[in-house]
Amino acid sequence: MVLTEGSAKNGPVSPRTFLIDTRPLRHAAFRRTWIGNGVSGVGFQLTAVAVPVEMYEITKSSVWVGLIGIAGLVPLLVFALLGGAIADAVDRRKLLLASSAVTWVVTLALLVQAVAGWNSPVLLLCLVAVQAVGFALTNPVRQAIIPRLVPAEDVPAAQTISFTTSNAAMVLGPLIAGVVIQLAGFAAAYAIDAALFAVSVWASLRLPPLPPERASAGPASMGVRAVADGLRYLATTPIIALSFAVDLIAMIFAMPRALFPEMADERFGGPGAVGWLYSAIALGAVAGGLVSGWIGRVRRQGVALVGAVVVWGLAVAAAGVAHQLWLAVALLAVAGAGDLVSGVYRQTIMSLYAPDEMRGRLQGVFTAVVAGGPRLGDLRAGITASLVGPTLAWAGGGVAAAVLVIVLAVAFPVLRRYDGRPPAAARDETAQPSTTAVV
Repeated sequence: MVLTEGSAKNGPVSPRTFLIDTRPLRHAAFRRTWIGNGVSGVGFQLTAVAVPVEMYEITKSSVWVGLIGIAGLVPLLVFALLGGAIADAVDRRKLLLASSAVTWVVTLALLVQAVAGWNSPVLLLCLVAVQAVGFALTNPVRQAIIPRLVPAEDVPAAQTISFTTSNAAMVLGPLIAGVVIQLAGFAAAYAIDAALFAVSVWASLRLPPLPPERASAGPASMGVRAVADGLRYLATTPIIALSFAVDLIAMIFAMPRALFPEMADERFGGPGAVGWLYSAIALGAVAGGLVSGWIGRVRRQGVALVGAVVVWGLAVAAAGVAHQLWLAVALLAVAGAGDLVSGVYRQTIMSLYAPDEMRGRLQGVFTAVVAGGPRLGDLRAGITASLVGPTLAWAGGGVAAAVLVIVLAVAFPVLRRYDGRPPAAARDETAQPSTTAVV
């Protein structure tokens, strides 16, 4: 891999090189945002577990539980694109506060219906749909502001810290939710989420004003035309479009979570194994994040992105043929570490390559891809398993993802040649002597 000049000058690589890079936390605005997102992320996971469990308790039907995903997906896809356009046209701090308020109100409404004992599955679906709107508006702006809070050289490390923290929340939240729901009920889970979300609101209030760097064209800059402009920019910017394609391949072909209940029942001894399977990928991402100091020093980020997805696919495939629970969990953890690296580079490419006036819209597309890809992967896995069995559906999908990503990199050299620099920086250095060292 290629490291920057500074890392080569300092002599032998020390163990600290591989520890997570915490330099972005020196910047107060980013540090507060990181704390708010991390704390509220744990609360969000409590609600994410409590809603389907409450739905099943009300209806005793997995069909109703499945409808939760559909209720959230459609508004998420629509408003993620619209939210990205709005984020490029208004003060992002104000938009973050407004969209956070929507999410917070929904959490309070979930608390009220649980305390009142209304037991309405339709109400739950409606609240999930509104919550998805809030999330779709909030997530693009949260990501789009990172390059405004830290210097460009700290963006990869900032993305790594953010990904690691969100995965830690995905581990802690469900574990806490199980205990809280069992001991105190659904209302307690929603109340904790609402209380923790207050930290995120505090962090947003402390942000500086974040108006667009270029003047917008008024309301027209926030509508369908603006969304179309963002999609047009994406279509004409191969490196960003390819980074999205890489993620879709990884999630559609190699996301195995829809097969976890069946495999736990048939191979790993019953329901007790399901929790380990569901937490394994996030555990691996957290572990990978803790030794991720090297990520920001890699110059050839396109090659690193492809390699990370190949690791993801092959590790998932190996887990699909493992017959010991500990081995399957360990391999899924390796896959999770690869997914963390992939996610960091995809976000970094988008954050640094795209101009500020496009970042919100591209983050909206990214949110739609990240939300839609795993759901399509669940559908692919379930249908394939019904045709060829769960083992081949699981392992074959992982191999297919690795192969397809390699084919994509071979077919589009711009992906494997991407070196982590914004377009202008790359042009400026074409005539300069190389200052990098190959390690």
